[in-house]
Amino acid sequence: MKIRTITIDDEPLALKLLSSYVEKTPYMELLGEFDNPLDAMEFLETTTVDLIILDIQMPDLSGVEFARVQHTQAKLIFTTAYEKYAVESYKLNAVDYLLKPYSYQEFLQAAGKAKKLIDLEQGAATSVEANSQFLFLKSEYKIRRINFDDILYVEGLKDYVKVFLAHEEKPILSLSSMKAMEEKLPADEFMRVHRSFIVHLNKIEVIERSRIVFGKTYIPVSDQYKEKFQEYLNQNFL
Repeated sequence: MKIRTITIDDEPLALKLLSSYVEKTPYMELLGEFDNPLDAMEFLETTTVDLIILDIQMPDLSGVEFARVQHTQAKLIFTTAYEKYAVESYKLNAVDYLLKPYSYQEFLQAAGKAKKLIDLEQGAATSVEANSQFLFLKSEYKIRRINFDDILYVEGLKDYVKVFLAHEEKPILSLSSMKAMEEKLPADEFMRVHRSFIVHLNKIEVIERSRIVFGKTYIPVSDQYKEKFQEYLNQNFL
């Protein structure tokens, strides 16, 4: 599986060179190149990437600022003409940084580091997916194992999700997205019924006026998901 990559640099020649390096690397796929980080942010709202390679010094939004406001799971490699920015890049958990002008060999060394990390994470994710019984969530500086059967529903906040469990009063708060949760949860057990809610179908006991009731919580079924949810109900009506 190729590493889905985007490149960002406001200098046309630097961007062209960087993108050409990505395109000629067999294990990489260039999904987009951007001379403006704001355009890249818009692209990332609808597209999942594995790796972002970006310049640190750019107008409007620097590479460092871009990294701080993005909540994507993609790995980062910074490029810069100034070695003094290296420390800053590592503070942001960047995989590596490339000091301009850099050669293709230097690019490959940085890309290779990213590939190892991505392969490890994808391998772990595949193992969990194959198990189809649980997932791991980062919460409050810990990693929690969450059994699918314990989940009642998931609520999405802007940059976080709240996972409500059957036997715990407080939800688990984790830095993630609803899209990522939807991809991890088994589709035959969980359904997204609203922009902000995913429910465990096997845990539904009461439905009232197009709302799913979990204790004192009423979860609305929005128009976007109503037809799919109704199909599920029809399959289980007597």
